[in-house]
Amino acid sequence: YKFLVYRHGLPGSPVADVQLPKLERQLPVVLTLAQIEQLLELPQRIPREKQAPSWLPLRDRAILELFYSTGLRLSELAALDVKDVDALADAVRVIGKGSKERLVPIGSHAMKAIAAYRGAARITTGALFLSKMRKRLSTRSINSLLKKYLAASDIPFNVTPHKLRHSFATHLLDAGADLRSVQALLGHSSLSTTQIYTHVTKERLRDAYDKAHPRAE
Repeated sequence: YKFLVYRHGLPGSPVADVQLPKLERQLPVVLTLAQIEQLLELPQRIPREKQAPSWLPLRDRAILELFYSTGLRLSELAALDVKDVDALADAVRVIGKGSKERLVPIGSHAMKAIAAYRGAARITTGALFLSKMRKRLSTRSINSLLKKYLAASDIPFNVTPHKLRHSFATHLLDAGADLRSVQALLGHSSLSTTQIYTHVTKERLRDAYDKAHPRAE
């Protein structure tokens, strides 16, 4: 209609005063710490598949620990090589979107899980996470193993690698981390992308207040 008004002299647009409804931005789904811990324990609790190498549960535990410890994207984690993990600095070198490099700290639990897996699987070079055939583990395979452990849990919603990333960011902000630091850890080019997690944190605070304060309602 703007084109017709401008080029063909229509007196005005019949929809000029129509206001479109604002779409609410959907907030990320975040796992609780208890749900995270349950997920992390599952690789070594459920029976190992027949003919699967003995190091497979250790690999899966290391993958889950690393997801939650670093907030890496699925593609970033799958692309990791052994040389990217700096055991002295307790950090991992990541090539993110736009080929931007960043250094992300790794917590002690994840470092121990990686060391246990590498020792059992005798991995010294090349791809960090291997398939049964000792090839680089694909993103599809990582998604599949996450679905397997989700099915064995009592978590009532679908868990994806990105939800672990959401949980990583939200738990950091809940504990007082500043937004700029979380932005750098996630590899976001824009702060506005990271700000969605502040809304999640505010909602969690509001929910805690409503449940706990005697005069909240």
